[in-house]
Amino acid sequence: MNRRQFLASTGLAGTTVLAGCGSLSSQSTRAPPLVENRPDATYRPTHAEGMGMAGMAQAGEYMVGLSYSFPHRFWTVTGTTAEKVTIRSEDSIHLMATVWDPETEMVLPVSAGLSITIERGGETVADKSPWPMISQNMGFHYGDNYALDGDGVYQLSVRVNGMNERRLGAFDGRFDEAGEATVEFDFAQSTRDQLSFEEFPDTQGERAAVDLMNMDMMPTSQVPEVSALPGTVLGTDKGSDGVYAVMWLQDAAFLTEGQSYLAVSARTPYNRVPLPMMSLDGTVEADGDTVFEDALTAAVHPDLGYHYGAVVETTVEEPSVGVDVVAPPQVSRHEGYETAFLTTPSFSFSGA
Repeated sequence: MNRRQFLASTGLAGTTVLAGCGSLSSQSTRAPPLVENRPDATYRPTHAEGMGMAGMAQAGEYMVGLSYSFPHRFWTVTGTTAEKVTIRSEDSIHLMATVWDPETEMVLPVSAGLSITIERGGETVADKSPWPMISQNMGFHYGDNYALDGDGVYQLSVRVNGMNERRLGAFDGRFDEAGEATVEFDFAQSTRDQLSFEEFPDTQGERAAVDLMNMDMMPTSQVPEVSALPGTVLGTDKGSDGVYAVMWLQDAAFLTEGQSYLAVSARTPYNRVPLPMMSLDGTVEADGDTVFEDALTAAVHPDLGYHYGAVVETTVEEPSVGVDVVAPPQVSRHEGYETAFLTTPSFSFSGA
């Protein structure tokens, strides 16, 4: 049995993934007080929580992994404003879903989202769509706090919607359709309470980040190093703490004669987690003429990863490019990211 077959066939209930190394504090479903005077940037949070696996299954063309942790605070984003969601007394877990392509193991931010229905004994316990989220130790995922009806076996049904993002290269023609899957989750509060809970009293608030989790059973959501991206690097810039790498491709298989491709890879500092669901505009000048001025489209490509791009009708080798962030990532954030990536920077790179 190969790894793909194993992942598709096992529920992995009860498996625990630790949130990095270090001594553990007493377990709690309540987080420590927030850092005072948090920077408007990525910062080291007050704590990091471990994660347990609830199940894993194939949903159409997607693979879906469901994990859980303690209920915790997070922030939703509307426009350039982040609003805190607090823990409710009835919340039992923070349930997280990761979606990826089983062929390339690339995590897929699907803007159309997904829904999760939780049932027990034929009765619906919860039915709602989790938020698209970024977390320092979990990367990109979908998550929310859920109230369960005590210990027992639950059926978690997931529906992943078809992708609206442009799919390029080996992804062309894939992920058009929604996929559905159901896994059984044997929940026990005592098992949840044994998950790691690590505090950082000496480093919280510093300009740094917690490492991504070691998730042997699921891929992590990282975009490639800039040096590994295809094409020509026109430049990199940092605005609102996000890191933007601007690429220019001229020999990609999805291009036709006379075309080039502008790609902007936006990622977090430190961990290279993709920053999805943004609105970007781009301008391309070649030989003194504006050859492109329009929105950049969210897209996925096995080598570029998740990015924003546009096909440009020119063959100039090094154009002048301008990029405007119209709206920052419309994704919720776990602690340490809630003050970052909320402004709308602009940057430009001059060609030869």
